[in-house]
Amino acid sequence: MVFLVAPSAITLTGRLVELRPLRREDRDGLIEAVSEGDLHRTAWYTSVPSPDGVAAEIERRLGLLEKGEMVPFTAVDAAGRILGMTSFYNFAPEVPRLHIGYTWNRPSAHGTGTNPESKLLLMTHAFETLGAFRVGFTTQWVNFPSRSAIERLGAKQDGVMRAMSRYRNGALRDSVEYSVIEPEWPAVKANLEMRLTKRA
Repeated sequence: MVFLVAPSAITLTGRLVELRPLRREDRDGLIEAVSEGDLHRTAWYTSVPSPDGVAAEIERRLGLLEKGEMVPFTAVDAAGRILGMTSFYNFAPEVPRLHIGYTWNRPSAHGTGTNPESKLLLMTHAFETLGAFRVGFTTQWVNFPSRSAIERLGAKQDGVMRAMSRYRNGALRDSVEYSVIEPEWPAVKANLEMRLTKRA
């Protein structure tokens, strides 16, 4: 089996959030978003860039897009305010499967419903357009807010991969792997849609 459609840059639009292809022109908005609450300092265990590192992170993601290894998005709210970034990555057409990740959003967007709607948009596209069988999520053992958010999506924990890499401060990093597979998707989708209906 292979993807029904190859993953590519596309705009995904919901009621609370729009995911549009990452552009260099998004730099200033992303710098503003990552500067809110000093996000890159408070989330030391994530890959959130510093304000000075946003331009390089954009170039890194766009470089991976050119290689076919990532499809990066900029998340924008209904008012047009840039919230952060997310991506499809780790493609395995022979399954087919992919990952959703490298996600961060400005602190004021947390708890507003934009993140679950982003995941609903991404998973709907992955399962129903691309024909993915498995959608994976990887986070860090110490990132309890991320682990909780992924579990609330309906993803199941597949395992903990210990000492997979190191943090920027040199500490060893344990990763936690989650996934949703295609037979589970209808129930996961219904749960997310119900959560978002409560925000109507």
